[in-house]
Amino acid sequence: MKAIGIDVGGTFIDFIHFDDATGRIDVLKLSSGGDIAATVGEGIGELCGAADSDPAQIELLMHGTTAATNALLEHRGAKTGMVTTEGFRDVIHIGRHQRPQNYSLQQDIPWQANPLVLREYRRPVAERLAPPHGEELAPLDTEAVRAAAEFLASEGIESVAVCFLFSYLDDAHEKAAAEIVAEVMPGAYVCTSSDVVSQFREFERFTTTAINAFVGPAMGSYMERLEERVSNAGLRAPLHIMQSNGGTATPEVASRYPVRAILSGPAGGVMGGVWASASRRRQGQRHLATLDVGGTSADIGIVTEAGLVEAKARDTWIAGYPVMVPIIDIETIGAGGGSIAHLDKAGALHVGPRSAGAEPGPAAYGAGGSEPTLTDANVVLGRLPRNLAGGLELDVEAAHAAVSELAEEMGLSVIDAAAGIIRIVNENMAAAVRATTIARGLDPREFLLCAFGGGGPGQAAELARILEIPEVLVPPHPGVTSAAGLLTSDLRYDIGLSYLRLLTSVDPEAVEEILADQERGLREQLHQDGRGDDTIRIERSADLRYQGQSWELPVSIADGPVVAETIAQLREDFHAAHEDEFGHRLPDLDVELVTLKVTATGALPHISRPEARGEGIESATEREVEVHFEVDHKVEPVATKVIDRELMPVEKEVEGPAIIVQLDSTTVIPPGSSVQRDRGGNLLLDVQRGTEPG
Repeated sequence: MKAIGIDVGGTFIDFIHFDDATGRIDVLKLSSGGDIAATVGEGIGELCGAADSDPAQIELLMHGTTAATNALLEHRGAKTGMVTTEGFRDVIHIGRHQRPQNYSLQQDIPWQANPLVLREYRRPVAERLAPPHGEELAPLDTEAVRAAAEFLASEGIESVAVCFLFSYLDDAHEKAAAEIVAEVMPGAYVCTSSDVVSQFREFERFTTTAINAFVGPAMGSYMERLEERVSNAGLRAPLHIMQSNGGTATPEVASRYPVRAILSGPAGGVMGGVWASASRRRQGQRHLATLDVGGTSADIGIVTEAGLVEAKARDTWIAGYPVMVPIIDIETIGAGGGSIAHLDKAGALHVGPRSAGAEPGPAAYGAGGSEPTLTDANVVLGRLPRNLAGGLELDVEAAHAAVSELAEEMGLSVIDAAAGIIRIVNENMAAAVRATTIARGLDPREFLLCAFGGGGPGQAAELARILEIPEVLVPPHPGVTSAAGLLTSDLRYDIGLSYLRLLTSVDPEAVEEILADQERGLREQLHQDGRGDDTIRIERSADLRYQGQSWELPVSIADGPVVAETIAQLREDFHAAHEDEFGHRLPDLDVELVTLKVTATGALPHISRPEARGEGIESATEREVEVHFEVDHKVEPVATKVIDRELMPVEKEVEGPAIIVQLDSTTVIPPGSSVQRDRGGNLLLDVQRGTEPG
């Protein structure tokens, strides 16, 4: 099998070509500036040429995209309208009584400061259903819907979200309204809340649907251009788009539900970390933390013995907006190679979240950037080679000049200022790792840290020392691990339906009917995607809570038809899940069923793991250079070996300090640490030999 994975980041587009027959892997990094779809098409041609591969022979094509993410983060979405229930036009503006910062009088409320839909374009219409069964209290006023659509069309609205109050109980009103809107506005993008996320909590449901409408046209346009460019490049393999849940979807599904791909790229990174660390997990390593440091941000995910950790509904926010779709739990901070270092008004040093991005990039890129970045700090300390991926030659003098300006403001030497930038970044990353581990009752010292991205391997050893993590794993091609992770994923679709009942009053047959109906719909979608029943796996689950609680916990539903014993087991499993999450159970309280969910996975071919080969350390060592390291609270120059990763011997320990270079990333081994290359091509760093830096 020949496969290509493509991941679009904020600074680079990463490509990986894998040939299963020969075990050959080729990688490519191109700037993500300009027309991304065009660059993807050009990159495919360049990559296949370098790999001596016929594009028509590619069997698997996976893509992680930031099209939806960037449209939301930069607020560059479509001009969006909403048709909603009379009296509820301000739901997505008011939100809930909780605020991002409960006690701040000057905080920025994202959904108010940057509304997805302006109030004048939120058009209320008469209609009303009654919970809990969805009886019609007021019929849909179809003439009001038509008038609303005509007004939105006259205002140049490009996309419309139809959001009614109790549509999760019965979607007939929303469907009828959507048909009228599509008739009046034939060129508009139209979506309904019952289709995007059929669950209660109107603020989160309305906002999720508004996001889907806001980014929908951009995603749809990108998918069209991407498919055209891929076809022009000669590829015949079906294109699959990474979703935030760790699975993939077809371009048609991704265009219909772009909100599900809002963390497409970072999810691919976590999948890549899982793939790279498989051998260590088979040896008993139960917990994994992934660190993906790109040009703009650092993404941190965790994996436990139970598998990927999904964000809970109450904790799922993107760009300050709540999102009610399945998302791998990823903590993102502004700590990438392009993150800009600056002083605040009090003179304290910060790094990020503002980034130099792909254009102009860090000062060291020689493309016009002049502000000091994390990349520039690493260049000043001698930790990066002069030549990076794509033939980019670093401008060492420009990096020194950028950091020197900051050093003068701080009253420090340029070396100490650069070391300070790196330490701030490492501490920010450490705080993010603690937030995703300790907050869950997990000890980071029991984790394996898998570091990748262009910048992850350069920061990982010192970060691990701060966290007292004993071992770091760096995948074979760290700069394109997110792209490689795409090639280990399967088609996956999720569906959920709110069904609020106390377990004591639940009818097992009714639950089985709902789950079976959800399963049929997902199987049909996977059949349309070319997956046979032998490749499909179905998982059922329910969100439960104690009566009176505000938020729920997910609990798996046992295989087989739902019967009375299934409901009884759900109750016991929820008690156990609550105790695991909060440290106690309340067995005398009634348990409430909130949402029924089904996940359907359609298996796709996966890339295999070629065995690494190497030579002696003498052949691998290119030269010795002077690199500054922080040890025992001092920053000093240390003679450091520069080693070619591809020539490193296998299963032979190499003592630090060392700089391990390759096309797509650089791995830093500080003094007192050691590294060896395993048979899978991973680098395994023993980082606890030395003292903690600084």
